Amino acid sequence: MRVGLVLALFGTFGATGILDTYPRQWGIDALNYAFEVTFSDDTDRIEGETTVEFRFVQDGVTEFSLDLISASTALEGKGMTVSSVTSEGAPLQWSHENDRLRVTLDVSPARGERHEYTVSYSGVAADGLKIGPNLHGDRTFFSVNWPNKARQWLPMIDHPYDKATSEFIVTAPSHYQVVANGLLKEESDVSEGWRLTHWKQSVPIASWLNAVGVAQFTSRTFGEVDGIALQTWVFPQDRERGIATFEVPVRQAIEFFNSHIGPYTYEKLANVQAAGMGGGMEHASAIFYGQTSITDRPATGLVAHEIAHQWFGNAVTESDWDDAWLSEGFATYFTHLTREHYSGRDSFISGLIRDKDRIAQMEERLPGQAVVHDNLDDMGRVLSGIQYQKGGWVLHMLRGQIGTDNFWAGIRDYYATYKDSNASSADLQRVMEEASGQELSWFFEQWLHRAPTPVVEGSWSYDASSQSVVVELTQTQATEPYTLPFELEIAGDWEADEPEDPRGRRRGDVEPPLGRIEMTGATQRFEIPVKGRPDSVVLDPNTWILMHVTFGPR
Repeated sequence: MRVGLVLALFGTFGATGILDTYPRQWGIDALNYAFEVTFSDDTDRIEGETTVEFRFVQDGVTEFSLDLISASTALEGKGMTVSSVTSEGAPLQWSHENDRLRVTLDVSPARGERHEYTVSYSGVAADGLKIGPNLHGDRTFFSVNWPNKARQWLPMIDHPYDKATSEFIVTAPSHYQVVANGLLKEESDVSEGWRLTHWKQSVPIASWLNAVGVAQFTSRTFGEVDGIALQTWVFPQDRERGIATFEVPVRQAIEFFNSHIGPYTYEKLANVQAAGMGGGMEHASAIFYGQTSITDRPATGLVAHEIAHQWFGNAVTESDWDDAWLSEGFATYFTHLTREHYSGRDSFISGLIRDKDRIAQMEERLPGQAVVHDNLDDMGRVLSGIQYQKGGWVLHMLRGQIGTDNFWAGIRDYYATYKDSNASSADLQRVMEEASGQELSWFFEQWLHRAPTPVVEGSWSYDASSQSVVVELTQTQATEPYTLPFELEIAGDWEADEPEDPRGRRRGDVEPPLGRIEMTGATQRFEIPVKGRPDSVVLDPNTWILMHVTFGPR
């Protein structure tokens, strides 16, 4: 993580009052974690040694803390027990209480100094690490760290605000293969029946994006995109299904995102079949998919969603859990954009309409839930569902507000500016304002911080005396009215009065003209001059506004 950015974000969040409740440590910056872990077939107990490198960014730091779940009777004896904490071979004073490992420093380092600290520990993970049989009955080990479960078995700063590089040095029985983030640095048979595997992730990532899978795999590199190796890691019994599930949609997604957003930032892209989870998890460079997701047909939507995260959520990471939509809303909308690119506009719009129906169901179940949290203190509520579909719709409406060209220019700037670091909703707003030349505080406030979705009821009629269409609209949701800039499509027989338009086509061969109106009050009346009685008037014909609407002729 960039130190200057950390301090700037602290100032920004402090000014706005929006900050989840995780206890940040502003005096230190984690640079790298080296996780050395031993897995066994004889027990679920792991032996671990983690070395963390810190840079001190303030003078006067006398202690630091790492998240690590303590072994306890409440967890039926599960959790981690620390045996020592050392630095450069010298023991340090430490305490491990309430799932925080607090380390006292003998000497306060000066600002700018870097030091390494090693934690030795062992235990059985209560969560975050799934050990057990896969669907074929074979023993496996898979991390499941989202959103803050890395602390169940890895001592670290378990929050996205402080990103770091990392490496896994795994010792396991030699009949297993090991996959993790980054590039493979070493495989060595260290003793009879045991193998050491070392993966290194040299791009800083958030805690939940660290991943390791230990199983009997078939691994396959099926190509490259811009020098990035594309891989599948599936159980041997599912080799052919893995090829069918991944290879086409993976290539399509990474080619589309690379060309439209910016270059993929990691060393490889592995797509991994994993036990102990469902759906997908977007770990940096090593995406895990629930084992039953591997079928005999392409998993186009799931793959596009998880690969979109490599840009948004992984490379550009929310600074704060309140802004989780910057991960899931982006992945949802960029899945739709992939569909628009490869399958056309109709398929794209169908996906948005399905999402609107899901939003209605979620808002009924969770009244008052906005896209952005307000000082989140319950990690079980990080993702309510609103952050996915409604967050995606926010991006779609932003595109409609500023135009497609400005939208893509802003997206590329946002990615280039915050790649491999952190960003907030305020950062996104600033970038989009610069890209479009528009002031967008009203847009971000009403769509990110308010609920529920607006409800619009209205009608249209023709006034022959003034030769105008009269549109009357009312917002009926039980909140203050939204600002709603609508397109209006008005079609009528007058389009055939002139045989050709300036491009030489008959009027009936071209799309009806679009007008624009902006609704800002609870009830408004609009008059639009026309050449004659319309055949139809359509509100928001191109599906740019998230609303529940009833509209027709009066």
